[in-house]
Amino acid sequence: MPKVSGFTEANVPDQRGKCFIVTGANTGLGFEASRVLAARGARVLLACRDKGKAEIAMAQIRQATPRADLAFLPLDQADLASVRTAAELAAKEPRIDVLVNNAGVMTPPLMRTKQGFELQFGVNHLGTFALTALLLPKLAETKGARVVVTSSSVHRNGKLDWDDLNAEKSYSRFGRYSASKLANALFFFELDRRLRAAGSPVTALGCHPGAAATDLGRYMGALQLLLPLARVFLNTAAMGAWPTLQAATGPVTPGGYYGPTGFREIRGVSGEASRSSEAQDPAVAQRLWDVSVAMTGIDPGLPAVTS
Repeated sequence: MPKVSGFTEANVPDQRGKCFIVTGANTGLGFEASRVLAARGARVLLACRDKGKAEIAMAQIRQATPRADLAFLPLDQADLASVRTAAELAAKEPRIDVLVNNAGVMTPPLMRTKQGFELQFGVNHLGTFALTALLLPKLAETKGARVVVTSSSVHRNGKLDWDDLNAEKSYSRFGRYSASKLANALFFFELDRRLRAAGSPVTALGCHPGAAATDLGRYMGALQLLLPLARVFLNTAAMGAWPTLQAATGPVTPGGYYGPTGFREIRGVSGEASRSSEAQDPAVAQRLWDVSVAMTGIDPGLPAVTS
């Protein structure tokens, strides 16, 4: 398809009859994407840990769209059992058109998931990998279905420490965050390759919000104090959701990556974004895929691409 640039929420087409799952939908980019999708007539499942926060978010969306078709989907990506339950509940929907993998954590102190994985790798990548894998059969029932994976421009700084993925030897908040975002980029790259090779009707895409003013950086300590001054240079959460919306609803290239088109992809309207060479390395992507299957015990069932 031809290149598309200049995408904003105003470009999101009518979505009546479609169903979207948005993870981490009660705040930030996930909330803004859910708001726009609901306004365009979609059914939106807000996949969140906290039911109360999800209900507040749904009430806020309904202030602008009183007849919004919304539902809460309990999901804690720090617990693979919760991921399995969420996938089972979601699969009961008549159809799922798009899974928007938005949920994530950023630069917390060393913490672990329910299964003992380092939190950022466990939530940002392994939880996303597992949920996507479990929902692929349901998504494949709908022609034109999409999987959207949220990465970040900091994936360029990411290094996967294959000998210490679980941070048992060392831990750097920013280093592990960057690594998890590289994993996100590698995942949708490899997922796209395998889906296309298998002739699947599902399309895999990636996006990043640039530098958006959200509460994702709640663990950034004193740096958070500078956020009010920095907001003038950042995307708002609504603007940061534009690449998500483009990947989920706009004209796209299979395997495409979308983000802000302004200075250094920090802010601005959405369009095609750039990736590091490592984020598109088939050998690294396949290695991560195999490791992810082993760590989660969940296999998407898509054979490796040999060429």
